[in-house]
Amino acid sequence: MSTCSVSKGCFVFKPSTKKRRLSDKIAHDFRCTSNDSEDTELRFVTCQSLWNQIKSETEKIQENLNKQLLDNLVSFLSRSHSDFQEKTTEWTCRMKFREIPTAALVLGVNVTDHDLTFRGLSDVLQDNITPYVALLEAKDCPGIKNLMQKLMGQLMKCDIDVDSLEDEDCVQVSQNRIRCSMPSLISWYDSVTKKTDSETPSKKRNSSSRHWQSPPVVVIFRDMESFTTKVLQDFIVISSQHIHELPLVLIFGIATSPMIIHRLLPHSVSSLLCIELFQSLSCKEHLSTIIDKLLLTSRFPFKLGEKVLQVLINIFLYHDFSVQNFIKGFQLCIVEHFYSQPLSVLCCHLADIKKRVYSLSHDQCENIRRLPSFRRYVEKQESGKQIELLTNDSFLKEETEKLLEDLHVYHENYVRILRCLHVFTSSLPKYPLGKQIRELHCACLENRVWETEEYESSLQLARMLNKTDLVTILQQCVEILMSSSGKEFDRAVEKLKEFLTQFQNLEAEASQERDVSVSPQKELQKKTDLYHLQKTLLELKESRRSKKLTKFEMLRFEVVDYIDSLVRRYLVPADERTLQEIAYFNGAAVLRGHLNAAPRTALHTALNNPHWYLKNQALRCDGGGISNKAPDICIVYKLHLECGRLINLVDWLEAFSTVVMAAEETNADAASSDQVDDVIHARFIRAVSELELLGFIKPSKQKTDHVARLTWGGC
Repeated sequence: MSTCSVSKGCFVFKPSTKKRRLSDKIAHDFRCTSNDSEDTELRFVTCQSLWNQIKSETEKIQENLNKQLLDNLVSFLSRSHSDFQEKTTEWTCRMKFREIPTAALVLGVNVTDHDLTFRGLSDVLQDNITPYVALLEAKDCPGIKNLMQKLMGQLMKCDIDVDSLEDEDCVQVSQNRIRCSMPSLISWYDSVTKKTDSETPSKKRNSSSRHWQSPPVVVIFRDMESFTTKVLQDFIVISSQHIHELPLVLIFGIATSPMIIHRLLPHSVSSLLCIELFQSLSCKEHLSTIIDKLLLTSRFPFKLGEKVLQVLINIFLYHDFSVQNFIKGFQLCIVEHFYSQPLSVLCCHLADIKKRVYSLSHDQCENIRRLPSFRRYVEKQESGKQIELLTNDSFLKEETEKLLEDLHVYHENYVRILRCLHVFTSSLPKYPLGKQIRELHCACLENRVWETEEYESSLQLARMLNKTDLVTILQQCVEILMSSSGKEFDRAVEKLKEFLTQFQNLEAEASQERDVSVSPQKELQKKTDLYHLQKTLLELKESRRSKKLTKFEMLRFEVVDYIDSLVRRYLVPADERTLQEIAYFNGAAVLRGHLNAAPRTALHTALNNPHWYLKNQALRCDGGGISNKAPDICIVYKLHLECGRLINLVDWLEAFSTVVMAAEETNADAASSDQVDDVIHARFIRAVSELELLGFIKPSKQKTDHVARLTWGGC
């Protein structure tokens, strides 16, 4: 927007009062950029609804996983606080030795997941125990003064600009300025708690239902390893001197090992802490639970292909161990699937399939016919049905409805049998198919698991299990199959219960067989003659060769073979299922391009071809030319690609000036050539400085008017 004014100034233009909601903007962008304009709105709504359900389920899972840890911390704070309130002997001893109650919270190296844990901890403490909770980070506390400012600012619920208080040790509370020191904090705490005690009985009753009387002050050090030793030492020493006046409790967030406390703090300081250790759930166990609840379930119609799941797991295992990043990658898969797959509108719950299938247009029916899995399905049908599937849309919709319902049934059955197989493989002395169920799931998605060597090894080990283990495994399998809502596994349940009954009936027979097996040994002991001894040994050897399997061994083989038959029937890879492209996202290369950053390639593309990112047609340059309308840094970059190891700045400037001035027209009102040269020179210097900042060039010590090129080769 332009203005016309005599004087220079800053003009503010207020935006329109009509603001679009973020969801409307995303829907608009999704609609405008989608490859297929048909049913885009419905695809977006389906994608959003699915993600909201998964997000809600994820939050519940993480809340349940952290519940025990948070309960233990609350119990620790309860004991510490009760000792302070009642002035018990234990607190008196602590006060004598100036010990501060301290919780060492070991969270693991997945630092990006710590935010969620600390946020949940802070909410639990503020809701149930104390309103005085401060969360400190090392980047905000380079010195003890900054730490006290942050601490008092959070406790007093006031914002502090640390930069504006560099020379002042005070914080602004209402109209008063309070000095940032421990005595000031104690005075404020006493005034606040006395004010709470002097409230009316009704208010006091309501407040006591949420918080304790004289609640503790909890200080959480989010990343203890990042704090400087001097800051921690000073704060602990100062706090220990006032522990009899202020119910202070410290919580150290530790990513590595509890030993870091003793490495950062000398014994004279660490002895001032009464430390109790708390261990969070392992990030691998956390991930296994997330995969178990989100992917190995029939509640959500969206599924991940084997390669996509392997990409996400590899990033987790070899990069950051972050469950939050895994969930973000899962969300990216959902968005990418609904964005790129026109038929993702059919990726819905079982109750909505019929309505959506019969609302398909002719173009969408053609999209179904082009699916590779559907084409394989058509090739297996008789000629008459093939013609109907390829020409009759109504018949195709009926068949599509049946196939999608079969796909949902396949998912339910797959999960049940996969869990049964995992019960077997996890009970073996070795783990050929992996110990975690996610490893077994990846193996089943990749190919026919029963054709692999690992599966054969697992069967051989399963045929050597003892009776107790087999009975336990069968009981667990019965529970898993009985949890199915349909009647698909009724016969399987009956068969497994029959096996359990047969195992119970083997007890008496087994004892009799043991008595019989001892008799040849007794007969062997009676034979003292060498001839008869050799004859008996040969007879025993022959009997062992032709020995028949015991009833237990035969029954054990039957059990393993029956489980094997269930695996071959229900654990067929998803790639072999018709219409699997609708529910499964298999774009591993696309996902890898989004998650595995390639900064050099992206930087080269942006500088060499700015049209790729700016989407400006004027910047499009074919044939390797250089447009004068491109940003200065792009022009300088493309010119430097034509140079050798050393670049002459004068020649570089002349080439830059030639490109910039190529399309500029001279007129009577134009500035003088000297002024133009100064402007171009300034633009050139700025562009060269930016290239140096990005690491493409550096000053050369060989020649003062040259710079050295640092990058070579293509991207």
